[in-house]
Amino acid sequence: MSEAEDIQFMRRALRLAARAAGRTSPNPVVGSVVVRDGEIVGDGFHRAAGEPHAEVVALRKARDRARGATLYTTLEPCAHTGRTPPCVDAIHEAGVERVVAAMRDPDPRTDGKGFRLLRAANITVTQGVLEQAARKLNEGFISRITKGRPFVVVKLATTLDGRVAVKGRRYLSSKPALKEVHRLRDRSDAVLVGIGTVLADDPALTVREVKGRDPLRVIVDTDARTPPTAKVVRAKDPQRTVIFVARDADARRVKRLRDAGVLVTSLPRGENGLDLAAVLRWLAEQGVNTVLSEAGPTIASTLVSSGLADRLLLLTAPIAGGGGPSAFNGLDRVIDLKSLRVRKLGDDVAMEAEL
Repeated sequence: MSEAEDIQFMRRALRLAARAAGRTSPNPVVGSVVVRDGEIVGDGFHRAAGEPHAEVVALRKARDRARGATLYTTLEPCAHTGRTPPCVDAIHEAGVERVVAAMRDPDPRTDGKGFRLLRAANITVTQGVLEQAARKLNEGFISRITKGRPFVVVKLATTLDGRVAVKGRRYLSSKPALKEVHRLRDRSDAVLVGIGTVLADDPALTVREVKGRDPLRVIVDTDARTPPTAKVVRAKDPQRTVIFVARDADARRVKRLRDAGVLVTSLPRGENGLDLAAVLRWLAEQGVNTVLSEAGPTIASTLVSSGLADRLLLLTAPIAGGGGPSAFNGLDRVIDLKSLRVRKLGDDVAMEAEL
């Protein structure tokens, strides 16, 4: 295969992997393509934890045509037995001659072992094809494995003068901007807000503007003030709501929430409420790879200033004279943004940058 062909088929594998974004945690998203004599004879992607890995799906489709073929995969084939057997064994048994991988798997159970086993079986291995695209696709999985916390996107909607509210309006953002937020919810494992947002807006934190599935709902509520009548509590699946409270929060309020069916988790109280790093560690331990923060300025500023956020999405509406606090009220240091991208969403301007 030529370099151009490697890129072509890896792009196909990446597109397949992206179809399962937000659905495979704690596993990564992975796509795979089997090519023989320049023709795709099998392809597939990992749909969910416990289901066959992408390489196995593609090999099953290819059947006997996998012998002597090249297998493209967006991530190093696994070398350990988890809920499913090692992919390196399936690749060897299928008679694949060459494996092209976009990136190495940072999971300590594999982390280069898959490549070594393939080479030991006389299978040619090429790695690093479209690696940056593959890493971006799995930024949540990489963050959880290497940092011990999910990849966090902080979303804030503001007016032109940097305020987060306008009197008499529930939403600042236009319909196209709202659709983008709901698309992000669908592709995120969890959406996080603070008690202030719950009390002010009573959000459902579901996916409505696009077709998709609802993320885990995470509420940071130090004093257990979430009303049992809140939408996040009365949801059809209350067990998918996690409310973090302080260990010394009012026992009666905590009991009411637990009796309503939501998961209440206690953490130590810090100087300024709950320790958000502890919140993220807990989520990582539950296999959460990605978190979309839709919290207000206080939590957003804490996440950014504490180095707990990875990306910022600022949705600016063409409105002047907003109310409420400024978007980064409480930010205690200057933050330099990287790789700024600007686009229009209806009448709104979306600014996205890495932190």
